[in-house]
Formats: sequence, C-alpha cells, structure tokens
Amino acid sequence: METLTKLQKSDIRLIAKFAEVYCNGRHGAVERAPFSLPAGLGERRLCPECSAFMQYAVTRRLKCPLEAEKPTCKQCRIHCYAKQQREKVREIMAYSGRKLMLRGRLDYVWHYFF
Repeated sequence: METLTKLQKSDIRLIAKFAEVYCNGRHGAVERAPFSLPAGLGERRLCPECSAFMQYAVTRRLKCPLEAEKPTCKQCRIHCYAKQQREKVREIMAYSGRKLMLRGRLDYVWHYFF
C-alpha cells in the first residue's frame, strides 16, 4: 500500500464526492456498486461508467509529476488527463458544483473556482 500525501488524499476525496453527486443525478436508474478509494479513504457507490472514470482519475492523480508544486488541475501547465477525460471532469464538476452549492457545501465549490 502506497502512502498518499495530504493533498493527494484531499484531491481524491473531492473528485470522488463530485463523481458520486454526478452519478446519483445523471445515472439515477443504473445499478451502483461500491468503489473503494485508495489508502482507506472510504468508498463511494458509483455506476460502472463513473467507476471507470474514478479509476482513471485516481490513477492520474497519483501519477501527477508536479506533486511538490501542485496547482489546481484547471490552472496546471501540463494536463494529466486525456482530452476526452478533461471534458468529462468539466461536466462532472459543473453539474456537481451547482448541486453542492445548492446544498450549502461551499467548501467543495471553493476548489471548483480556485
């Protein structure tokens, strides 16, 4: 088991929460299975499509070459995600950001804007 930095844990928890909100809203009728986050960060219930995206996102986050100086992905000078996956994460963040803001979770939305 690899050791994750505090920033990696925070980023993985954040994208997992956004993916879970997106999956619940957009894929409501699809059966969900538990998706285990690394390093004991818990699990989220996601459909197969969202689980595949999360597996990709976690893998890419753990392999980020800019760990020491990590900016938010939106402001990064290199992009770890493929173009199609970048579009998917934009869609997930936009949908979930609005939902979380309406629920009063402004702490999650802070990451969306900055």
